[in-house]
Amino acid sequence: MQLIINKKVYTDNSNEADENSVFVVSKQNEKFKDNAIENGCKEIIDSSELKNHIDLSSIKIIGITGTNGKTTTAAAIYSILLDLGYKVALQGTRGFFINDERVEEYSLTTPVQLGNFAHIQKAMQNDCDFFVMEVSSHAIEQKRIEGLEFALKIHTNITRDHLDYHKTIEEYINVKNSFFMDESKKLINKDDKVVKYNPKNGFAYSLDDPSTYKVDAYSFKNGTNIIFNHFGEMHSFSSGMMGIFNVYNLMAAVAAVHITTNKPLDKICEAVEGFAGVSGRMETISSNPLVIVDFAHTPDGMKEVLQSFNEKDIICVFGAGGDRDKAKRPLMGSVAASYSKHIIVTCDNPRFEDPDMIIEDILKGIKNHTSVQIELNRKEAIKKAIEMADSNSVVLILGKGDESTQTIYDKKFPFSDKEEVLKVLNKE
Repeated sequence: MQLIINKKVYTDNSNEADENSVFVVSKQNEKFKDNAIENGCKEIIDSSELKNHIDLSSIKIIGITGTNGKTTTAAAIYSILLDLGYKVALQGTRGFFINDERVEEYSLTTPVQLGNFAHIQKAMQNDCDFFVMEVSSHAIEQKRIEGLEFALKIHTNITRDHLDYHKTIEEYINVKNSFFMDESKKLINKDDKVVKYNPKNGFAYSLDDPSTYKVDAYSFKNGTNIIFNHFGEMHSFSSGMMGIFNVYNLMAAVAAVHITTNKPLDKICEAVEGFAGVSGRMETISSNPLVIVDFAHTPDGMKEVLQSFNEKDIICVFGAGGDRDKAKRPLMGSVAASYSKHIIVTCDNPRFEDPDMIIEDILKGIKNHTSVQIELNRKEAIKKAIEMADSNSVVLILGKGDESTQTIYDKKFPFSDKEEVLKVLNKE
């Protein structure tokens, strides 16, 4: 990755470093420092010093972290700000966007540090007022966000995830919480019981506990309708998006825009109604039969989705990723069994693991297997679920969201849950 500042090249690749460039040392590349020197590089700086080499004062950076909801919350903030007339960049799992145009395709949720600075620089060159970014736990632990000053940090929730990397839930929680220990402005989901943060410059949103932006009432009749309280003043908005978790996501977005712009809340509420959601996040692919695709891939994420359809007969199609946290698999099975009338356990992204063994782990969490089918072929699993559906059903296809590939060993094969649904329904 390269960054050019005042015609000088900054690089984190030691093979690119020479006498005319600056080598930026980070946690990821520090072992290659000697190689950069051997290549003639005379100017070497620590990644924490980058902020002293580029002026970022003209742009407000909003960072969102949490196990679930980062992508939807970030996209909602981006959409609202654009509707209010601001120029905005968005960086996250769906790619890099500037003013409603995708500039780069999918990448890491949070790029390496030089990549963040390069994207922010590009946003400033396009006169952006805001830079909205998803912040992963890996990025926090690996200091990929070092040197960035945030106008607002947002916490969505902390549930079990990425334990293949962090090893324990306690370590994962600690890493997430570390993002909120400074004195920058922060917006916290007050209903999350494991979050810890520095209260200075703290704001909160909630459904249950007292907070700065407190939801007083919500309903899911003809979409989602929300009434909330901000220091005694009542405000409301509606959305076509479904699920309690989207009440949280939308409230975080509304509060974030209010904090960072001071625009009237009524204007922000008007703008949020124009946000239709994110592809692969609680996305309705068909209304008859009702078929929904979602990215939920953790026990808590699945629970949130499944709980949103307690008036329906749920047909749940899901698997679990290979080479990832194995302990969550029986928990995912248990959650699916608690809410679903029918379950089809299938293949997700097995990577280097045996799909049969992954499914075996999932089944350990399901006591009664009478309503459970095993179908390794995800295409066939989706077909079976749709054929099973009637007017009282909802087919929930979970785990991959808007992913366009399936990873088997180290190869990626074209595969889209949405496209497979449309093929079955002959709508493509």
